[in-house]
Amino acid sequence: MTLTIASPLRGWATPLCEVPDPVFAQGMMGPGIAIDPAEGRLVSPGAGRVVSVHPAGHAVTLELDAGPVLLMHVGLDTVGLGGAGFAPEVMAGERVEAGQVLIVFDLDRLARTARSLLTPVIVTNGEAFAFVGGKTDREIAAGAALMTLEACGKASAAGAKEAAPRTSRSLLLPLAHGLHARPAARLASLAGTFPGTLEMVAVDGRVASMRSAVAMLALGVGHGETLTLRGSDIAAIDAIAELIESGMGEHRPVTVGEPAGRVVPSALAPLLPLGEGEALAAVTAVAGAAIGPAVWLVDPLASLPETAGTREAEAAALDGAIAQIRTRLESAAGGHGQVAQIAAAHLVLLGDPELREAARGGIAAGLPAGRAWIAGVDGFIAQLRLSPDPRLRERVNDLADLARRVALASAGIDETPPPLPPGAILLADDLYPSQLMALADGGLGGVVTVEGGATSHVAIIAAGLGLPMLVAAGERLKSIPQGAALLLEKGALTHAPAADVLAAARARIEAAQSRRRAAAAHAQAPAMTRDGVRIEVFANLASAADAGAAVAAGAEGCGLLRSEFLFLDRAAAPSLTEQREVYSAISAALEGRPLIVRTLDIGADKPAPYLPMSGEENPALGLRGIRLQLAAPDLLDVQLRALVTMEAQGPVQIMLPMVSEIAELRAARAALEQIAAEEERPCPPLGIMIETPAAALHAGVLAAEADFFSVGSNDLAQYTLARDRTNPHVAAGLDALHPAILHLIQIAQIGASRHGRLVGLCGGLGADPEAIPLLIGLGVRELSVSAGSAAQTKALIRSLTLEQCGTMAEAALGLPDAAAVRALVRAELGKIVEEVA
Repeated sequence: MTLTIASPLRGWATPLCEVPDPVFAQGMMGPGIAIDPAEGRLVSPGAGRVVSVHPAGHAVTLELDAGPVLLMHVGLDTVGLGGAGFAPEVMAGERVEAGQVLIVFDLDRLARTARSLLTPVIVTNGEAFAFVGGKTDREIAAGAALMTLEACGKASAAGAKEAAPRTSRSLLLPLAHGLHARPAARLASLAGTFPGTLEMVAVDGRVASMRSAVAMLALGVGHGETLTLRGSDIAAIDAIAELIESGMGEHRPVTVGEPAGRVVPSALAPLLPLGEGEALAAVTAVAGAAIGPAVWLVDPLASLPETAGTREAEAAALDGAIAQIRTRLESAAGGHGQVAQIAAAHLVLLGDPELREAARGGIAAGLPAGRAWIAGVDGFIAQLRLSPDPRLRERVNDLADLARRVALASAGIDETPPPLPPGAILLADDLYPSQLMALADGGLGGVVTVEGGATSHVAIIAAGLGLPMLVAAGERLKSIPQGAALLLEKGALTHAPAADVLAAARARIEAAQSRRRAAAAHAQAPAMTRDGVRIEVFANLASAADAGAAVAAGAEGCGLLRSEFLFLDRAAAPSLTEQREVYSAISAALEGRPLIVRTLDIGADKPAPYLPMSGEENPALGLRGIRLQLAAPDLLDVQLRALVTMEAQGPVQIMLPMVSEIAELRAARAALEQIAAEEERPCPPLGIMIETPAAALHAGVLAAEADFFSVGSNDLAQYTLARDRTNPHVAAGLDALHPAILHLIQIAQIGASRHGRLVGLCGGLGADPEAIPLLIGLGVRELSVSAGSAAQTKALIRSLTLEQCGTMAEAALGLPDAAAVRALVRAELGKIVEEVA
């Protein structure tokens, strides 16, 4: 009898021998065909029964009604994801029909985390069904014919004649990812070399033949779980046990008393409490470490009145609340720094007439003032959530914060949170700027939120406070009880860490604090390598307050003034007078130190509401930076005129963002020279940012006309590696220490040196300790970092020699990836620390 098996995926059919894994390619699991998926849905190829679903959610085994047993394994090495990105729709023992969804998976996530997306579809009961063939190297639809089988009629009766088991051995499974396809295939292959009965018994009594990889997979044995091997041949049991205990390349020690490490699919993870000693990974919004008790934020919004008074009374309460919050915001906006800028943005939102009109409609419908205001704001929030722009979606928090503050004020409820215990780690579904500011002086140790974004306003405030913060931790965070001991470190939150773990973390934190104190004590000293090479350490700034803090922290100037802070979150562009005053104030705060101003870099992830821009499918590749400035010459003219005529107390230089062609530099220089002539002022030096591969590769030509270069490592990495840094699906793989980016920096430096131009760097790489020696070795002589990193950056430079940096850089250029580069630098820095000590 001939059977046709349908494809469980839409994608590209590929011969099994081309799968880059010998377990599948050599047929150890059985014959079949692989599919490179084009969508994230695995469906049943026919009617049958689910034999097993792997605990990590990446593989499912079906027994079709017609008899074939099929293993479908989504991607390679996907067991290591621990269920992240997979959502099984069926359970073992469940009846399924053809076309029914078995697993939903995140195709984008797998593309950046899995070794391969190729999905083998394997016939595991080859004794009963022979693989006839199937057409490959073609596009195939889910449900279309994939392969043909021939029924053999060879039911294996060997087991009935084999001797009964007479020996057994129990052990703890040391495989880091549990018993999955690759180790199961190796065990079955080994078992096939011995005669007699060989069985694996799970701790709950379920039994599987060790001659069948699929049967063992169905047991779902996880790391640290007890399993028993039994059979009729002692030598066979010992050999199989030895192979298991070797770890087969996946060994992870099992600690006595450690809970079994059964992997839980991500779709189920929120339902399980976070165990003691378990770490919850999240997105780092502000790097750092903290140890302290868990404190859940309680928002008083729940106590808003449910019933309304008269319409007149509620309208008066709303007007009074808006006036009260406006007064507070105006006071904050009159200050300096990020808090003032955020308050100014909230003032713009508060003055929106449509928000007030929506709230009045709610009052007319019988709602109390606070709830009417929230309902009105929620309508606008719903619209923002649909925006494809991640920065606009993050403004949802600003509106929600405003809604909360006005609503509480309308009911006369105090929004000040209760005092916190010292070093508390604040937990919340999400957090708003006003809430964090109210807690800023309360001895807070860190913040972790269920939701949130790394570039939100509350994250900006946390960074300004030097407060470690994790966001997007997920629903499992809610299982942590009030008062629980927590460790926040390295992008994860550990619940109730063991005493030795806590002690080691505390030692690391204290050592880091000691290094920071030592660096701060010498913050004002110049950064000079041990062999006498001067490296300038500047600061990235956005305000006069930032400049003052940077000078106090040891910064030797400003290597990047993000002038767009003046242009965003406002209804109209800043005037010539306003810009001139702000730039002058920043120069004054630098006390004669150099100031490098980047002309407004807006567009893409930084939109300006007063500058209408048509929607772009790829805004990062569209009208942004110098392109937008040249397309809006009036905007550029005002900014250049303000920079030419400002009251400078130190050297001022102008830097153009996103330059990729010499024509862009020439057009901007012509405009600058004309303005300088009109104002009868000297023309400031004009440099460019190296942010595109084109600029780096063409550096020799650009350096002939640019006065200096500054590498923008964030964008250079984004464009070189083709990873949108605002896209959470791909941004995790963005590392500017990739050798390809180091090569581009080297090329830019060589081009600059031909014309005697200085190369600086003002991206996030400048403060990365593992990048600093490489950048110096590649010829970078100016690093611009956050003010808080200046002293430690200087301290590290003083421990290095130019020869060491050059040797590391040369070696790094020949490595395969960023991970290898970082491993090299860590090893070499360890030797240098010992040498200096």
